Amino acid sequence: MRLSRYLGGTAKKGFKMSKAFVFPGQGAQTIGMGKALAEAYPAAAAIFDEVDDALGEKLSTLIWEGEQDTLTLTANAQPALMATSLAAMRALEAEGLSISDASFVAGHSLGEYSALAASGAISIADTARLLRIRGTAMQEAVPVGIGAMAALLGLDFAAVQAVAAEAAQDEVCQAANDNDPGQVVVSGNKAAVERACEIAKAKGARRAVILPVSAPFHCTLMQPAADVMAQALADVKINAPAVPLIANVQASEISDPDMIRKLLVEQVTGSVRWRESVAYMAGQGVDEIWEIGAGKALSGMIRRIERSITCKAIGTPEDVASVTP
Repeated sequence: MRLSRYLGGTAKKGFKMSKAFVFPGQGAQTIGMGKALAEAYPAAAAIFDEVDDALGEKLSTLIWEGEQDTLTLTANAQPALMATSLAAMRALEAEGLSISDASFVAGHSLGEYSALAASGAISIADTARLLRIRGTAMQEAVPVGIGAMAALLGLDFAAVQAVAAEAAQDEVCQAANDNDPGQVVVSGNKAAVERACEIAKAKGARRAVILPVSAPFHCTLMQPAADVMAQALADVKINAPAVPLIANVQASEISDPDMIRKLLVEQVTGSVRWRESVAYMAGQGVDEIWEIGAGKALSGMIRRIERSITCKAIGTPEDVASVTP
């Protein structure tokens, strides 16, 4: 059992927990991701086979040979990114590392499911099916063109919350992703999000950028998707993770399966508290974070949140070789 559990979630002076594994969210997907891992490690290739079997289709063919626009569809991107993250984790395990080498796991939005699969809380097959359901439900919750998301750069979370409240005007506009000290994403009705961009610029934001997403994630407009996920998760077996999960919606550690189930439902409409999650891990003594899977977006955020943390992105055989003997 992790010493942190004996310490009530607080690291005592002189006790250094060195590492956490984190898993990327939507937006990191690229054609070809994970292919080199699958070619180099049979255990990584087996992950893609298992996901294909769980979904009843060759998602791996889309990931490695398909069109970017098709891969980017929410229902495809979510299980694809999970598969790539788990393939990278299996490659690390093949070289003698394991999930128990981390003190915590965490993931950004859908990455939370990857973290739970990597830590043994949810089977890979169940995770793939859940993410296909989640992606489809999130896409269908709001008609295309009704919602939007925008990244507001240069304002802190409290300032963006005030901007969103002012912009709402009887519509939905919420601070959806607290990514780092200078990047907060708002989500809601398209007109309200557009108002938020103008208000934010008037209040000193460096930039306000409408994001190329297909739906307004992590706001109350996603309630239909949350209802779908409540049903989908009700029958799925969830175990205590091998190491504690830092949950998106509460930015602190959990291991209880019932609480994990509850927070995965809340996560659909709730804010991704990534800045606070990284700060929590740093406060527990974490000084090294490995981003497991596609891309390096989380590493950039982490460096802006806590410069004392060393980041490593693990997405290729060469990355695996750089961190193993």
